Amino acid sequence: MTVIQYKRASNLAELEQIIALQKSNFSISISPEEKLKEGFVTVQHTIELLEKMNHASAHIIAIIDNKVVGYALVMLPSFQNEIEVLVPLFERIKVLIPNEENYVVMGQICVAKEFRNQGLFRGLYDFYKTEFQNKFDYLVTEVDAMNTRSMQAHEAIGFKTKESYLENGKLWSIIFWDWK
Repeated sequence: MTVIQYKRASNLAELEQIIALQKSNFSISISPEEKLKEGFVTVQHTIELLEKMNHASAHIIAIIDNKVVGYALVMLPSFQNEIEVLVPLFERIKVLIPNEENYVVMGQICVAKEFRNQGLFRGLYDFYKTEFQNKFDYLVTEVDAMNTRSMQAHEAIGFKTKESYLENGKLWSIIFWDWK
């Protein structure tokens, strides 16, 4: 039986494995057919930014046999200007969430292809909720509307679409998981 450990990222080797997993699932690295079937990630992080984000609030990872096989990035609002493609998301969040309510942004989630459909996506989000539900009212993320696999998976977890918007020719859906 495969043992899956969910934990917070705690060292450079784990962050480097996140980067490697991210690169192998980046939207321009895979075919249109694979994008449709498997989903994709839109943002490539530098190791420096990933380290800064992890230092502020450690990322969620899934480990099997000492290897990172899935991750869910933790992005605090203080990082809102660090990734250009995410700036519009943070601008819209300011309108969608009242000032007195707290939120955290799930910066990106990915599961290695060979471990998909085994519950890791849900496991990452269950651990994320356990770690953060007492600190934040909402978990917020956005999904490229072309990434139907990701939208369906997020809806199955409990995310609800709050708004969709067009930015640079792409339709984005801002989705919330209400923890209040």
